[in-house]
Amino acid sequence: MKSRPQGKVASNASDVVLRLPEACRDERAAVEFMEEQRWGSEPSCARCGVVGECYQMRDRKTGERSSRYLWRCRACKKQYTVRVGTVLEDSPIPLRVWCHAFWRASSSKKGVSALQIKRETGLSYKSALFMMHRIRFAMATPPGQARPLTGTVEADETYFGGKPRRRNYGKTGERREKACIVAMVERGGEIRPKHVEPEGVNWTVYKNVSPEARLVTDESSLYIGIGKTYQGGHHTVKHKAYEYARVTADAVIHTNTVEGFFSLLKRGLHGTFHSVSRKHLHRYLSEFEYRYNTRSMEDGARTVQAIKSAEGKRLKYREQVEG
Repeated sequence: MKSRPQGKVASNASDVVLRLPEACRDERAAVEFMEEQRWGSEPSCARCGVVGECYQMRDRKTGERSSRYLWRCRACKKQYTVRVGTVLEDSPIPLRVWCHAFWRASSSKKGVSALQIKRETGLSYKSALFMMHRIRFAMATPPGQARPLTGTVEADETYFGGKPRRRNYGKTGERREKACIVAMVERGGEIRPKHVEPEGVNWTVYKNVSPEARLVTDESSLYIGIGKTYQGGHHTVKHKAYEYARVTADAVIHTNTVEGFFSLLKRGLHGTFHSVSRKHLHRYLSEFEYRYNTRSMEDGARTVQAIKSAEGKRLKYREQVEG
């Protein structure tokens, strides 16, 4: 029996994935990688935005780049690096560590914890946690830029957090001690998970789902009265009656898509991060939302998009601590 010829090892890896290990190991390679992803072949000024008037600052004697990898703009006469104007600005963490963190956050199905980044890079836990929060901030869609969901949209809520200290609480009291997460997913499209109070579920769905959509939920009382808003109607599945899917003349009614996202989310929150406070829960939701909405991309393209999305954003440590 003839054996099949073995293909070239790692032949399916993209160019970005092949370059990332070197960028995670060498600072110069990391700087060049970040500059290429941000500016491409036409560097622009991070201060004034002018294109074509920038040059690398080099040592007059050796011709080598400066140790700080500075650029200078002929138009505004200012110096800058690839960090300026992004979530990386004023960070003392080496760019090779940033490349590693962006790659891990973009390629890990259920996320990567700050403690794991600490072990892999040698950072302190405080620095690793703040760096990961800045990456999550970069992944988040800015307010007002997310388009309304259309088509058939599934909406459901779940509750996250530890059990209450008092044991005499009923089911309703126990849920009030937990954080409410509502998610709306367009079948075959994007998802919008939000941390809200239970009383705000209807308003959140209204703000994120187009009036032309068909809304599908379970029989929860939180969605009472919302069906009048949508042209496609409000359809429900009765989980208490062991109904999980129903076929109608023009649609299949179920909430399995959004529940599948919740299963992945909770595996990350419970299994990877273990303890997430309400104060920062929205940042973790942004991370899972980003990976879900870019699920059709391969890891290299997803990492590059995360790096590009860091431009024009800034999260200071004071803002993170104060919330």
